[in-house]
Amino acid sequence: MTFHLPHKSVFAGIIGNVMEWYDFALYGFMAIIIAKLFFPTGNLMISVIATYGIFAAGFLMRPIGAVFFGRMGDKIGRSRIMLISVIMMVIPTFCLGLLPTYDKAGLIAPILLIIIRLIQGLSVGGEFSSSATFLVETASKNRRGLSGSWANFGSTLGILLGSGMATLTLTLFDETVVMAGAWRLPFLFGGLLGVLAIFLRIGLPKSEPFQNYILKKPKESPLKAVFTTGLKEMIQGFLFAASYGVIYYSTMVYLPTWISSQTSIPLKESMLFNTITLIIVVPLIIFAGWISDRYIRRTHFLALSMGFSAVLGIPAALWMTSGSLVAAFTCQLIFGIIMAIALGVAPTLFVELFPTSHRLTGYSISFNLGMGIIGGTTPMIVTWFIATTEITIAPAIYMLFWGIIAVITLFWIHDRSREPLR
Repeated sequence: MTFHLPHKSVFAGIIGNVMEWYDFALYGFMAIIIAKLFFPTGNLMISVIATYGIFAAGFLMRPIGAVFFGRMGDKIGRSRIMLISVIMMVIPTFCLGLLPTYDKAGLIAPILLIIIRLIQGLSVGGEFSSSATFLVETASKNRRGLSGSWANFGSTLGILLGSGMATLTLTLFDETVVMAGAWRLPFLFGGLLGVLAIFLRIGLPKSEPFQNYILKKPKESPLKAVFTTGLKEMIQGFLFAASYGVIYYSTMVYLPTWISSQTSIPLKESMLFNTITLIIVVPLIIFAGWISDRYIRRTHFLALSMGFSAVLGIPAALWMTSGSLVAAFTCQLIFGIIMAIALGVAPTLFVELFPTSHRLTGYSISFNLGMGIIGGTTPMIVTWFIATTEITIAPAIYMLFWGIIAVITLFWIHDRSREPLR
């Protein structure tokens, strides 16, 4: 069993995704802190809902970014879009760490926070799909799964770094110091990380499939194509992205907050469990991509991952509500290992779903509509559901519903994991 280390172009894709997802994950992990600083309503639940609402608003911008960056990427190349999108993430991230809080600026503070999240959401709409497409298109046919898995290796590494920095901040400083300004440090660090991402993405080459496609001088608009000849694939991509997004954000981002709010386990401990889980998950992502190239077709592998996550959700939630540290850590670890399959395989599945003529447009729009509108709103929806119904296992019920949709959709998709790219 041989794994090839990434060359410079692949590393550029990885570091960009680290940057993009470090900040988005950090915002989710620091949600309770941000709620108190920017939305001090006197009711923590309402403040958290407002904070996750801004989190969701950033994701709602992703489809707009997907249309813009996807269309441009199918016209001028994936590598150029990768550079533009990461620049649009670096500046707002650094600025977020400098924002005045509600106590200092009143309503201006949450308004500025909203603007920053919207800009970041716009950039994410073009970042992940363009880098994943670039990675898969530059790989040989029997290594597309492995190559595509590097995209989520980078994004999960970013989430791990975000979780680790949040945990470190909450561990090194007491709550008074954190609220007084230590919360800014992880965001300022993200701005510095982004400078490295920009440097590595300058001068990346175009992928061979894109070069060959451009030589044919296509006439059809990629945006028109995805809603006509590629409509079926668009629907399939959206449904899978939506279900994948719900399960991902339920288990990998929202779970630490849910544990701390619904059990006696402190937030810093649940975040520590999440960080340990992510450390284990990161190498498994690459392994899952490699397996999908050799032993099991991508649609089948993903159906197993989504199905198991959905079925285990309710029993795991009931166990964790006992407040047991063993339950909390074990469940986070199990869900993390299962999600490693989806993280390693999904990027290549999306790339293979669409032809070169409108691949980035179709991937960007379907992925960001599903992941943004459905997946990105998951923390806000389940928090509201818990507050209004007092059903503490609401996230698990939501996961079950979308897990069923995921499995049905995956068996509807034509598996092209053993075929040349169209």
